[in-house]
Amino acid sequence: MSAAINQTSIKPIEFWFEFGSNYSYLSVMRIEALAAKNGVQIEWKPFLLGPIFRSFGWESSPFVLQKAKGEYAWKDMVRQCKKYGVPWTQPSKFPRSAILPLRVALVGSDKEWIGAYTRRMMTLNFSEDVDIDTQEVVLRVLTDLGLPAQEIVELAVSDTNKLALRKQTEAAAARGIFGAPTFFVGEEMFWGNDRLEDAIAHCTGADE
Repeated sequence: MSAAINQTSIKPIEFWFEFGSNYSYLSVMRIEALAAKNGVQIEWKPFLLGPIFRSFGWESSPFVLQKAKGEYAWKDMVRQCKKYGVPWTQPSKFPRSAILPLRVALVGSDKEWIGAYTRRMMTLNFSEDVDIDTQEVVLRVLTDLGLPAQEIVELAVSDTNKLALRKQTEAAAARGIFGAPTFFVGEEMFWGNDRLEDAIAHCTGADE
């Protein structure tokens, strides 16, 4: 009886991510296993970091604008990828545009394939150094997952879905999101891959 009550009291985790974000890559590769282990439901929230950064007066990632921060981030990614056992190749272009992949992720945000899709897109960007913002790449990934690729891409590039991604990005700004990955558990915000475990603990009440 108590186990059932505990299970129903577990809160979902909102996962706000961007395909151009290297630290989002780490979380994408880890979140499903952690969530499943703890009985936590993931609400996938793709959004665009570019408009968020521009609202701060930045024309690119702070890892580009601040040389020392960027040099540190790449060294840190080597360490973190080794720690978590995920592959890593520093992308030759950073940050990469990923508008089409994000539009597709929004279409799939409540579908079973969203996890496999996001992992593959992130791996292409941060392990295989592939330009992911092309129809050719996106169609191939969806096809390889056994999905109706052309149909999904057509939905993704529809005016309705383009507007939905803009609205999602506006919602991120309204929630106070300033970077990715960001997690919400109710109204409690956790920022950064290194806060994923804390966010999961808050979902289950293990941090109380």
